[in-house]
Amino acid sequence: MQFLHPITLKGQYATLEPLSPDHHDALIAAVSDGKLWKLWYTSVPKPENMAAEIERRLALQAQGSMLPFVMRRHDTGALCGMTTYMNADAINRRLEIGSTWTAASAQRTGINTECKLMMLTHAFESLHCIAVEFRTHWINQQSRTAIARLGAKQDGILRNHQRSPDGSLRDTVVFSIIESEWPTIKHHLQYKLGR
Repeated sequence: MQFLHPITLKGQYATLEPLSPDHHDALIAAVSDGKLWKLWYTSVPKPENMAAEIERRLALQAQGSMLPFVMRRHDTGALCGMTTYMNADAINRRLEIGSTWTAASAQRTGINTECKLMMLTHAFESLHCIAVEFRTHWINQQSRTAIARLGAKQDGILRNHQRSPDGSLRDTVVFSIIESEWPTIKHHLQYKLGR
């Protein structure tokens, strides 16, 4: 059986739905909320590149290395971003949560925290992962802070890890949550959402 298979994860504030080409127009509206592609240190698709990004993620899903989701907020019913399980390693029961972006109006609403809680719960309790990674650009302080707020610990920094589309070199900060930490982190995230 394949390690990752499409699944819908439903929470109180949002639902994670498997990505589909049918989400194209709603994702353009979501990414336009805040013009997220203008941040040079992130890989958020421009509206004109959304179809190619959907196709790229679905091709990686077909290869078994990625499971892409869209985030749908319950208060408006609108899509408000994308996130994925990626770099899946079925043999070692590891994966990364990444390639995440959230519309400006959905940021700091609890939606991202709840989506991460749902993804971590599924990863540790259904997929039986031993570790879940998060990676971000050294410069992306907002992302680094958000990952640390989840309870993930910084593993290290991969210097000159990747070349960005503009030619600059990216230092990648790697964080993780390991299986033994999950019960405490789950309790912490549930507490944050309940406040």
